[in-house]
Amino acid sequence: MTTFGTTTAAMLRHFKFIILLILVVLALSDDVSLQQLLLASLALFGIDYIFLTRKKAAALTAQQHETPEEIKAALRLSGTRYYHTLNEGQRQLFEDLVVNFIQHKRFIARGEGMQVSTHMKVQVAACAVQLTFGLQELHFAHFRTILLYPDRYYSTIYKQYHCGEVNMKGYIVLSWRDFEAGNQNPQDGLNLGLHEMAHALHLENDIRNEEYDFLNREYLNSWTHLSERERTRMQVEKSVFRRLSAAPDAHEFFAVAVELFFELPQLLAQEHPEIYTSLARLLNQYPAKQV
Repeated sequence: MTTFGTTTAAMLRHFKFIILLILVVLALSDDVSLQQLLLASLALFGIDYIFLTRKKAAALTAQQHETPEEIKAALRLSGTRYYHTLNEGQRQLFEDLVVNFIQHKRFIARGEGMQVSTHMKVQVAACAVQLTFGLQELHFAHFRTILLYPDRYYSTIYKQYHCGEVNMKGYIVLSWRDFEAGNQNPQDGLNLGLHEMAHALHLENDIRNEEYDFLNREYLNSWTHLSERERTRMQVEKSVFRRLSAAPDAHEFFAVAVELFFELPQLLAQEHPEIYTSLARLLNQYPAKQV
């Protein structure tokens, strides 16, 4: 929010406080009828509603709307390791998909001092496109809003601090600090962006909208049976990938496996060839051959 916006918000807070004091005084007065008190209360709530409505509208208007060329230029400038492994034709397609993803989403800053830049939008979109690059064009239609916090945040749904989450209300939520940390070291097997996009992908396939049932059913059934078997086996025979062994359910197992699939594909293929092959078929990508 701008300095002007901050000042206006502060003035309105003081104004509302004064009005509340007036209402209290009126309520204690014998000269004020119940009808007059009710009208005064409605006036206060009316002011509050108008302020909140304008604030939300201003927040949406303040969102930066980049041109396709500006988005592509930002991607070429910063890029990702995955993007730079592509040939020229693939890069052009990747850029178009990043533009389309951004144009289908609302990026909203959350937390003190947080602002969403073009660079941030591009990095998040590139993560989603990387995951789906071997599939038909996807926008994660159900998940229309990306919430970005500067750091870990308190989730009102799970009642604890999180670095990211995907929820069925249509939100993908990310801690920018953790997202960047995952991008800066693309070979440590930890990537918050890929992790949360994998959750979104898993859920999107089951949501009855224009993108419903896009994953190959045969490959998805094969993955489901394999992951259940491997999760059970890893309770006894621990994997070298400790987070994979510790995955509490099928959704988390898939998200962690996706991180490893892109960040440590050769090691995953060596340690768990069936998991690697099953994911490669499902996502129609073979990153171990590209490294």
